[in-house]
Amino acid sequence: MPTSPVRLIARLALLIAVVAVPAMAFGSPPLPHVAAGRIVRMQESSRFVPPHTVDVWLPPGYPAQAPYAVLYMFDGNMLFDATQTWNHQSWRAADTATKLIREGRTRPFIIVGIWNAGDRRESEYYPQKVWRSLTRAQRERARAMDLKLPVDPYSDAYLRFLVEELKPRIDERFRVAGDAADTAVMGSSMGGLMAMYAISEYPRVFGAAGCLSTHWPGTALKPREGNPSPDAFVAYLRAHAPAPAGHRVYFDHGTATLDAMYAPTQQRVDQLFRARGYNEADFQSLVFPGGAHTEAAWAARLDQPMTFLLPPRR
Repeated sequence: MPTSPVRLIARLALLIAVVAVPAMAFGSPPLPHVAAGRIVRMQESSRFVPPHTVDVWLPPGYPAQAPYAVLYMFDGNMLFDATQTWNHQSWRAADTATKLIREGRTRPFIIVGIWNAGDRRESEYYPQKVWRSLTRAQRERARAMDLKLPVDPYSDAYLRFLVEELKPRIDERFRVAGDAADTAVMGSSMGGLMAMYAISEYPRVFGAAGCLSTHWPGTALKPREGNPSPDAFVAYLRAHAPAPAGHRVYFDHGTATLDAMYAPTQQRVDQLFRARGYNEADFQSLVFPGGAHTEAAWAARLDQPMTFLLPPRR
């Protein structure tokens, strides 16, 4: 028997909420354990958003290969150490990055893992200009169908924190290049939306974006059933997606759990980017059969976006 729309929405809300649970909700834990390299923890205050914990991974031998590229990653509390995460999974980001750098498959880079905002994660990661493009009635319909926003989205303020405050601190403290060509952003689920939003709003700051299992709101129900979100996201990207020159964009999704819902909107987004002039050299959109909406699934394919977004310097 097919799953009812109500059950789909309930399952979606549960999984998205579970992904959002941060370790910081229970107090700051010890530094994540990594098998190679080391973690530097930063407690970052902001004029724009509440304070965030930031874990910076430095590869083995740092700073011998300076200047390093920088990969900013959302949900930083889920990146490195499965013993400290709610579901005992992590992206194993340090392991994959170490291997790729050692093998010369990427340029040397550091990872800046920004912890999420806990129960306000969805409000922090939902693209604010998309939300503002909806009428009040459309917002109410979107909330009723599949959004659990605790407060209205404030992702524009979050991006100001990232661009105006955190990035300058990273550029000053660490031996990094700092230019857009060496600055990438990456996330999954709602964090994938945020990576897309970051490069669209700040194309001169971010030269590459990795959007894994991008959670396109409204995909639990078909657009014809009245959910305004898919059309709003496509319209936003039609107006704001970065030009291909100097940019690389990566999307992917699996075919299991929440990821099974993403194909229709993702295919529309793919067509839009290709019509904008992107080709296989600067755009990838991959499907991973059987891939689920989990850190384990993202860890298993993390080499794909890392090698695409941060290829070796010529």
